[in-house]
Formats: sequence, structure tokens, C-alpha cells
Amino acid sequence: MSHGSSQPDRPPAHRIAVIVDDGSNPFELGVATELFGLRRPELDRPWYDCTLCAPTPQIRMHGGLFTLSGIAGLDAVAVADTVIVPNRPDPLVEPPPSVLAAIRAAGDRGARLVSFCTGTFTLAAAGVLDGRRATTHWRWAELFARRHPEVRLEPDVLFVDDGDICTAAGSAAALDLGLHLIRRDHGAEVANTVSRRLVFAAHRDGGQRQFVERPVPTVPDTSLAPLLDWARQRLNRPMAIADLASQAAVSPATLHRRFRAELGVTPLAWLTAERVTLACRLLERGERRLDLVARASGLGTAAGLRVALRRHTGLTPTAYQRRFGPIRTAPGRYGPADGG
Repeated sequence: MSHGSSQPDRPPAHRIAVIVDDGSNPFELGVATELFGLRRPELDRPWYDCTLCAPTPQIRMHGGLFTLSGIAGLDAVAVADTVIVPNRPDPLVEPPPSVLAAIRAAGDRGARLVSFCTGTFTLAAAGVLDGRRATTHWRWAELFARRHPEVRLEPDVLFVDDGDICTAAGSAAALDLGLHLIRRDHGAEVANTVSRRLVFAAHRDGGQRQFVERPVPTVPDTSLAPLLDWARQRLNRPMAIADLASQAAVSPATLHRRFRAELGVTPLAWLTAERVTLACRLLERGERRLDLVARASGLGTAAGLRVALRRHTGLTPTAYQRRFGPIRTAPGRYGPADGG
């Protein structure tokens, strides 16, 4: 499972330690190994160095279907750049002290901490979530809020990125968060390639509110999907909120309410994010003419591109392309993207 780049001129692979504990969910373990553990030679870049580790030599997985053995000890956590913590099949059962100590030590030295589903309880038990934003499965949200009022719980989203701590709401949402982390580490183009390989949407609209078991009134289908597809095909053109409302045959105020209800953002925020995503893809593919990128993505001018990209990614276009774009292999020639 553990692997890295053998080419000395490439940066070392990002090290991920996946902690497995008694009762861990096999699906979430599969998500972690699929996204971060498998080799991806088609990307032609250093991928993750992924290691499974556990507090004991043998781990009985959730449901008792099988037992894992022969995996690394918790020493692997001490050198990991990202640590994925175990979920809790029974959130009321505390994780082993050795697991909590390893998580706290990783957080203290600046490692990125990640949880899937009820793994948020593990992070909270380790004391690393105090005052931080997080989410967990809707079924356990009220219990979590009662037990950990010091955590800023966001129960209606698929995942929360709070910088060095990232949490996913459920088992399937682990895929959403995993692709988001790949996007953070390697750029949108690579994340989209991986999502296509998985036959999974790179971005899922909405949050977990739609899955909560509670009576809901019968309402007409108000999906924004057709409107979003229409807008994505026209990002290079001037487009006002009034244009979106006209295409959806509703008032701007109604459109605003629908965007907030379905996507959790305003129409303008969604449109700007889509334009920035398109600009990022063009930069990742090697387009160096910033005025052309700005026009193609609908951001107007090179100055507008710089402002929007810095606001959304924290990087200038030049810095973004240096990090995620093609590398120069010879004067006037470019090779495959290298490193994250």
C-alpha cells in the first residue's frame, strides 16, 4: 500500500496514515485506499504514500466480516502529513487512549486531520476540535452537539474544510471530501480526472439535509440542474443574475431563495466559483495568456482574474500555474504536470 516516487528530481509524496480500529467501517477504509492508496500512473506525478496503521496487530472490522492483520503500528502517524482517523460504530464508546494520543500529537505538529462520518467523535475525543468547524452524520448530529458543545457543528453539509481539520458527514460523503482534498493538493484538473475514473461527480450539489429522516411536504421538482448546465456552457459570455432568473423563468428574488435552499450559496457566488474553476483548469493545462484565460472564463480582465483567483485559492495566477500547471522541460516546451 505504501508507495512514493522513485525519481529523485521529484518532491517526496504526501504521506497519509489511515488509522484502523476495531469496528472501523470497511467502506470508508475502501474510500481512503481507492483515493489515496492506488497508483495512478496516468497522472504522471507523485501520488500519495498511503499507509494503514492500527493500535493492535489485528483489527476486527465493523460487522465482523473479516479481520485485518499485518498492518503498521501507530508509529506511522508520527511521520504522516495527513492522518485519517477511525470512525466509531458506537459513538458513545471512546477510542483507545493510544489512538487519541497519536491524533493529538499529529495535530500539535501541524498534520492535516481528516474524519469520515462518526470519525468526528474521534477527533472531538482527542480534543482537537474545540472551537473548530466540523460536521458528522445527520443521525448523530444532535448527540454530537450535546456531547461536544465546544465544537461549531455544521449538520447540513456534506463536508467541512476547516484548514488543517476536514470532516465528512457520512460514508459516501467521504468520497466528496477525498476528491476535495485531491483538488486542494493537486488542482481541479487532477481531481476531475480521478472523479471520472471513479464514475463519481467531482462536485455534488446540496448537502445532507436531503437525506434526513423527517416528514417533508410534497413539492414540485425545483432542481436547478438544467439551469446550472445552461450557465456552465456560457461562462465565457456576460451573464447577470437577471439572465439566470430569466432562463429559469423566475424572479431574481426567487432564484436567490432556490440557490440558497439547494446549494447553500447565492447565485452570484456560485457563478463566480464556476468561472474561477474554469480559469484554474485553463491555467493547469498551460495557458499563460492571462487576458485569454480571463475572457474564456468570463472574469473579464487579467486584473479581474487575479483578484478572483487570489480570493478563492489564495494564489496569484502565476503562483497557481507554477504549483498545478505543466512544468518546463526544455526551452519553449512543456512536460506533464509535476507535483502539487
